[in-house]
Amino acid sequence: MKIGGLRKLSALDFPTKICATVFLTGCNFRCPFCHNATLVTGGGESITEEEFFSFLKKRTGLLDAVCITGGEPLLYDVTEFIYKIKEMGFLVKLDTNGSFPEKLSALLNGGLIDYVAMDIKSSVEAYSKLSGGYTDVEKIKKSAALLLGGKTDFEFRTTVVKGLHTKKDMESIGKWLSGDEKYFLQTFVPSENTITQGLEAYTPLELEELRQVVLPYIPNTNLRGV
Repeated sequence: MKIGGLRKLSALDFPTKICATVFLTGCNFRCPFCHNATLVTGGGESITEEEFFSFLKKRTGLLDAVCITGGEPLLYDVTEFIYKIKEMGFLVKLDTNGSFPEKLSALLNGGLIDYVAMDIKSSVEAYSKLSGGYTDVEKIKKSAALLLGGKTDFEFRTTVVKGLHTKKDMESIGKWLSGDEKYFLQTFVPSENTITQGLEAYTPLELEELRQVVLPYIPNTNLRGV
């Protein structure tokens, strides 16, 4: 397991909690709008687990939680890593693309995760294109079903990009994930570190129009980053 970055303080990465965010390198997706291209391809900083836990020990009583993100954290067996974090008294949030349902199930059933944020890249029909070629959408659907049918607090989220996500995609996602869960449409922020350059963001008004398409199916749909 390679740690490629550490955000020592965040009030945004774990809802209602003050957390540290640890970034694991590598990903099995190549989403064109990914803003962590360096991490996805194996780059970033090089932080040892010893250094990470030394930092965390000093934050005992100051932080509520740790957010584990990437890249895709479930490329690795993170069980022992999470155990150590939990033993220090911290809550754990996991960010995942949902492509490892067996690993996700084991962590959920073991009570090791307090909050999950699962990225929904697009409609089922467009998943391969928007994930950079990932084709086993059944695994994505299985992970979503695990969260929908479980007791762990979670959210779904989609980073929405002009020209890549359409109203038809949003309606398809709404029908697929229909229910009372939290769902966020996140604004795309262009940067020099995205996998594909030249992508555009929707305006706040356009994002609201997309939200309105989803609302009949997922009433708890909100915008993030607007």
